[in-house]
Amino acid sequence: MSTHAADPLAALAALPGVPDAVDSVRKAVDRVYGHRVMRRRSNEISSEAALRGARASAALSGADWALEEVRRRTDFGGDPEARTVGAALRLGVEVGQLLSIWRQSPLRVLARLHLVAAGDAADSVGRPRKAGEAVDEPLIEAPLPSAAEVAARLDGLAELVVAGTSAPALVTAAVVHGELLALRPFTTHSGLVARSAERLVLIGSGLDPKAICPAEVGHAELGRAAYAAAFDGYLSGTPQGMAQWIAHCGRAVELGVRESTAVCEALQRGAA
Repeated sequence: MSTHAADPLAALAALPGVPDAVDSVRKAVDRVYGHRVMRRRSNEISSEAALRGARASAALSGADWALEEVRRRTDFGGDPEARTVGAALRLGVEVGQLLSIWRQSPLRVLARLHLVAAGDAADSVGRPRKAGEAVDEPLIEAPLPSAAEVAARLDGLAELVVAGTSAPALVTAAVVHGELLALRPFTTHSGLVARSAERLVLIGSGLDPKAICPAEVGHAELGRAAYAAAFDGYLSGTPQGMAQWIAHCGRAVELGVRESTAVCEALQRGAA
């Protein structure tokens, strides 16, 4: 059996354009980690990245609030937009607590992420959706896989994560993100969970161990239309489409790096 057959993500890493995207992301991440502010104030950068990432992920799910509004608010229990922002903020905090569990039990982590996002005790919370249950997921309009297909593909995704891969972190993160978007495994907040899982992979892989490169910021900056178009590439399953999606996720990480670099510069100037 070839390495690529045993490790399907390795084949994706070799697609045209993907090695360049991986290299570009690695260089960008290395640059921000080398910033002099990171040596003394990395915790502040991490906290700010989590806040900005949460704001951006919520924007992609239809709650596009200004950063200062997110920073100022304390009550997120009101209208649907406020609940979406609150869910994104809770996920930003929770991801760091789940790193050690992810490689052993990714399905348990996904269930926990949904529980945290939903913030209530409804019957549908913290488990994959059942046949006939409605799905509320803004932005993604692709046909919904059946509940049986969701269960099977979640098992397959979990097996990939547990088995490990020689593929770069960007490739793994993009596939986890894309597959969860495609499945929309929960009745609500699947997009928020998918982007949190992408972030978790980037952190846990060692690419971004201090969680300072919020890809969600980049996804939001590139825009909802570009996000949906790149995701169509993932859905197509073609080599070109998959490479397009992985490259899009790479650009998102690089824009997240740019955001945190700007935070570093502001802290250095004493402006933040």
